[in-house]
Amino acid sequence: MQLVLAATEGDTTHLGGDLLVLGILFVIAYILGRLGKSIGLPAIPIYMVVGLLASPNFNLFPLDFVNKDYIALIAVFGLVLLLFNLGLEFDQDEFFGNAGKLIISGGSYIAINMVAGFAFGFLVGWGTREALVIAGITATSSSAIVTKLLIELNRLANPETPMILGVTVVEDIFIAIYLAIVSVVLSGETAVWPVIAKLGISFLFLVVMFTVARFGGRWVSKLFRTKDDELFTVLFFGLAIGFGGIGELLGVTDAIGAFLIGLVLGATRYRNKIEHIAIPLRDVFGAFFFLNFGLGLNPAQFPEVIWPVLGAVVMTMLLNILAGQLVARMNGLGVQAGINTTVILQNRGEFALILATLALAAGLDDRLQAFAGLYVLVMAVAGPILAANSEKIGARLLRKSRRRKAEASARVKRSRDPMLLDGIALVEAATAPDAAQGPPETGFVDDVPGEHPAEPEYVDPIAEQASRQTDALDSSLSNVTREKDSEY
Repeated sequence: MQLVLAATEGDTTHLGGDLLVLGILFVIAYILGRLGKSIGLPAIPIYMVVGLLASPNFNLFPLDFVNKDYIALIAVFGLVLLLFNLGLEFDQDEFFGNAGKLIISGGSYIAINMVAGFAFGFLVGWGTREALVIAGITATSSSAIVTKLLIELNRLANPETPMILGVTVVEDIFIAIYLAIVSVVLSGETAVWPVIAKLGISFLFLVVMFTVARFGGRWVSKLFRTKDDELFTVLFFGLAIGFGGIGELLGVTDAIGAFLIGLVLGATRYRNKIEHIAIPLRDVFGAFFFLNFGLGLNPAQFPEVIWPVLGAVVMTMLLNILAGQLVARMNGLGVQAGINTTVILQNRGEFALILATLALAAGLDDRLQAFAGLYVLVMAVAGPILAANSEKIGARLLRKSRRRKAEASARVKRSRDPMLLDGIALVEAATAPDAAQGPPETGFVDDVPGEHPAEPEYVDPIAEQASRQTDALDSSLSNVTREKDSEY
C-alpha cells in the first residue's frame, strides 16, 4: 500500500509540473490568439506555433513529459471531437435536396486539386503512399476556417456563400470515403484479398452509418430523452469516443468513426443542443491537438521541405483560381463571386494535419509531418489575409478590365469617326433639294464654261452644298468637343 502511494505521489509530482507548463502554454495561446484575431488570423496556426516554440527543439519551456502516452490520448480526444463536430454540422437536407448540383460543383473542385496534388506528390519523389497523402492534404479546405471567415467577414448573405458551403459539404463526404481508402493503403497490406476485405468492411460501415443517419434519426433521438445536461453530455461524448474506437478497430481510423456517429446524431432533433455543448469541448481539445502537432514538428526538417511547400502553396493558389471561377460559372455567378470563392476555399487546416498524423503513425516518410505543418502554417496565414481583401482585389481587377474595354472601344470609335462624317456628307449631298433641278439655264444651247467671259466658270451646286454642310458639321463637332473638355 505504501509502495502504491509512493508511486502515486511520484507520478503526481511529475504531472504537476506538466500541468503547470500546459496551463502556461494555453495562456500564451490565448494571448497570441487575441493578437492574431486583431489582424484576421485564425487560431489553428497560432496553436501550432505555440506548440512549436514549446518543443524541445527551441528550449524555451521545460516541457519534457515523463509519460507522453496521456498527452497523445488527449490529442486523440481533440481529433475525435473535430471530426465528430464535422459530422454533426453536416447538412443532410441541403445535400440530398440539391445533390446533383452540389456533387458536380464540389466534385469538380476536389478533382482539380486532387489530381494535381497526386501528380505533385510523385514529382517530389516521396513514394506512392506519400503522394496519396499529399493529394489529400492539398485537395480539401478547412471547414472550420471557411465557416469562421464567412461569419467574421459578414458574407453569409453573399450570393456565392451557399455554393461555398455546398462545396464543403461535398468535401465532408469525400473525406469519409478518402479516409476509408487511405486507412487501408496506410496499413501496408499488399495481398489482394485482404485489401478487398478491408475496403469492403470500410464501405459497409459507411453505408450502414449513412443509412441510419438518413432514416433512423427519430429512433436515435429516444436515447437522449433526459433533462439532465450532465448525463446528456456524458452520453454523446461517450458515443463520440466509442465510435472512434470502433472505427479504429474496423480499420477505418478513429476519425471516420467519430465523423459517422456525429452524422447520425446530427439527424436527431437534439442536434442543436449537442452542438451547443460540443463546440466548447471541440475548441479546447482541438486546441490541444494543434498544439501537440506543433510539439512534434522539427524545424531542422524545414529546409528539406521548404521548396516542396512553396511549390504546393503556389500550385494550390493557382488551381483554386481556376476551380473557384469554374464553380462560380457553373452556378451562374460572376467573376467577383469566383474570386471570393477562391480565397475562401483555399484555406487548409485540420484535415491536412490529421492526414499527416495518420501518415506518421503508419511509418511513412517523416518529412510529411514537417511538410504538412509548414504548408498549413503558410496557407492558414495567407488565406484569411487574401479573403479579407478579396473585394478590393476583385474591384481593382474588374476596374482594370473595364478600363481596357473602354479604351479599346474608344479606339474603334475614333477610327470610325472620319468614315462616319464622310458618309453623312455623301448622304446629305445625294438627298439635297437642288439635286433634281439640274444645271441653271443660260439661254444658250451649247454653253461651254469659259467661253463667255461675262459669266463665271460653272461650279457644281451639289458638290458646293455638300462641302458647306460638311464644314458646318465639322465645326459643330469641334464645338461639342471643346465643351466636354472644359467640364473635365
